[in-house]
Amino acid sequence: MIQINKRLMKVSEYLNHHKLADIGSDHAYLPIYAIQNGLIKEAIAGEVVKGPFLAAQKNTKLYGMNELIEVKLGDGLEVVDDTIDAITICGMGGPLIAQIIEEGKHKLTGHPDLILQANIHALPIRKVLQSIGYQIVDEQLIKDKKHIYEIIVAKKGEMDLNELELKFGPKLLANKNDLFYEKWERELESLNKISKQLEHHEDKNRYNEINQQILQIKEVL
Repeated sequence: MIQINKRLMKVSEYLNHHKLADIGSDHAYLPIYAIQNGLIKEAIAGEVVKGPFLAAQKNTKLYGMNELIEVKLGDGLEVVDDTIDAITICGMGGPLIAQIIEEGKHKLTGHPDLILQANIHALPIRKVLQSIGYQIVDEQLIKDKKHIYEIIVAKKGEMDLNELELKFGPKLLANKNDLFYEKWERELESLNKISKQLEHHEDKNRYNEINQQILQIKEVL
C-alpha cells in the first residue's frame, strides 16, 4: 500500500467517485491511494512537467495500475474528458489553482466535483468558483508539519459570497476552529511587521492597504 501525506489524506476523504482527474499529480500518489482504498475506480493523472510525468508513469507501473490510471502530459484541465466526475488540484498556490480553473472551465461541461487544496491565498479560488457557477459545499484547514493548508470542496451550483466570505471562506467563517485562529493570527503577525516597516515609507497607499487588512482580520477574530 502506498503512503501519502496528511494533507492528501484529508483530500482523499472527499473522494467517493468513479473517475478522478488529479491535476499536477506529481508522482500519482493520490490516484494510487484512492484506488487502493476503493474511493475511486479509475483515474487520469495529469502533469505538465516531464519529470513528474515520468515519475507518475513509473509509480503506476510499480503498483500495477497501468490499466486503471492513465498518465497524461498536458497543461491544467486539458487532460480532462467527459468521463471524469471528480477533479483534484493539490499542492499549489491559490492564484495558480484559480488560473487553471479559469483557463480550463470549458472542460467542466460534465460538472465534476472539485476538491482543491491551496498552499496559500485561497481567495482567487473562491472568486473563480463563484464566477463559473460552482458552490462551496465544504472547507477544511489541515496542518501538515508546520504549514496550514486550505481545502475547498465545490459542486455545481450558485453562490453569492461577500468580501469576508471570499477572503476567509464561508464554511470556515461559520465554524472557526483552533486552526482558523492559528492561521489568521500568524497572518496578523506578519502583516504587523510589514506595517512597521512601511510606517515611514513614501508609499502610503501600501501602508494603508496593509492596515486595512489588519483591521479586517482583527474584526473576524
